[in-house]
Amino acid sequence: MSVLKEINPNVKNLKQLASVVLAREASQINEELREGVRKPYKEVIDVSSGDPHRAGVKPLSFVRQVLAACTYPQLMDSTRLPVDVRQRAQRLLGECEGGSVGSYSADGSQLVSRISEFIKRRDGGIPSKPENIYVSPGSEWSFTSILKLLVNSKASPRTGVLTPVPCQSTAIMSIALLGAAVVPYHLNEEQGWELQVEELHRALESAKGVCNPVALYVINPGNPSGHVQSRKSMQDVIRFVSEKRLFLLADEVYQDCVYGEKSEFLSYKRVLSEMGPPLSDTVELASFHSASQGFLGECGLRCGYVELVNLDPPVMTYGYKMFSMESSVPVFGEIALDLMMNPPQPGDPSYPLYKEEIENIRSTVVQNVKRAVEVVNSLPGFCCQPVQGGGFLFPRLYFPPKAIQKAKEAGMQPDTFYCARLLQQAGVLIGPGCENGQKEGSHHLRFSIMTSEKTMEELLRRLTCFHSQFMKDFS
Repeated sequence: MSVLKEINPNVKNLKQLASVVLAREASQINEELREGVRKPYKEVIDVSSGDPHRAGVKPLSFVRQVLAACTYPQLMDSTRLPVDVRQRAQRLLGECEGGSVGSYSADGSQLVSRISEFIKRRDGGIPSKPENIYVSPGSEWSFTSILKLLVNSKASPRTGVLTPVPCQSTAIMSIALLGAAVVPYHLNEEQGWELQVEELHRALESAKGVCNPVALYVINPGNPSGHVQSRKSMQDVIRFVSEKRLFLLADEVYQDCVYGEKSEFLSYKRVLSEMGPPLSDTVELASFHSASQGFLGECGLRCGYVELVNLDPPVMTYGYKMFSMESSVPVFGEIALDLMMNPPQPGDPSYPLYKEEIENIRSTVVQNVKRAVEVVNSLPGFCCQPVQGGGFLFPRLYFPPKAIQKAKEAGMQPDTFYCARLLQQAGVLIGPGCENGQKEGSHHLRFSIMTSEKTMEELLRRLTCFHSQFMKDFS
């Protein structure tokens, strides 16, 4: 008997992401360029993921200095590093077993206490209990772990999770991998990707006889849609999950990245608390955050946390067992998370440079958003909603029938076909919207806005030239 027949069918049924195939091709193109192969461009611009450092955003000096001192403690004997950097590194090393980043993580109680304090500051003084917080190797890991508590693999009908369209592809895969059903609800693109409670009711009704929905997954700020929910929208969602007895999963990893003039990030924890009893005492919530996204952008250091609200004590016990057994958080990630929550403050030696770097990143991203939306909307066939927050642009593209037919002949979705040609002909790597989910018959592209202004301008120049020729070829 073949070993393959014994593999978990949920794993076997996972589809290969088109972006992975495109990334491999991009690596091959880069290798050809290094070998001197002549192409119309000198390098590939990769804005396919939410990795700011890959896209050219410089790491924050304070973070890198503390990491350096923790890695090589002899640096703390030198005056080349600011005194607050040395003090922070000394404190963090003191919390490591053996006083070394090469040791296993300590019990994490001090870090969890600081996360609790961070959440309390963020939410205007609303209490946060350390015993309800778990640190993990990234928000995706936390999300999957909470799903394990919710999904009954032996249930009939199977467990369902209401999931936004569009949505980050890894969340969709995590739900499918555990054998649960994705119950899609569509954000209203024409209304700036607004989450409308009427659509939640429709999605829930569509699940009857198919699965048993137990949770609602929301992403705020939106990834990749770029919308930011209003307080009213969040209140509507909270009332909906209370009425339908659903667990609320809130992905809030882009909470620092809000650009819309009238937009403001509010955590679901805060809105729920301010709604008061009985909702604030009964709605079950998991809120996720990470050091990977946002202006810190430390994707490679892998650390995040989840805060649980209103879970029954027995369930919390199961959660504690699972996180204790499975979670082995990289020490560097814990350090990055600590620095994200407790950056230099006014009066600290590192504060002026830190403030300058953060403001430069923010102003660059705001400018990138403005330019990208402006240029994309000027191109025939494109339509992009305003971006209020998050790390991506997700414009819609109306393909000529000839292009759709050509993509079909190539065995590709139209947006994947477009991305493949854009990579080959213009050296730009972006993601196809089909990976994130989209309404039947619609097509989108996804690319990061967290890059330098110079890179963004070159990207838009190449995209404009390529798109003009593409539309000519397939009109």
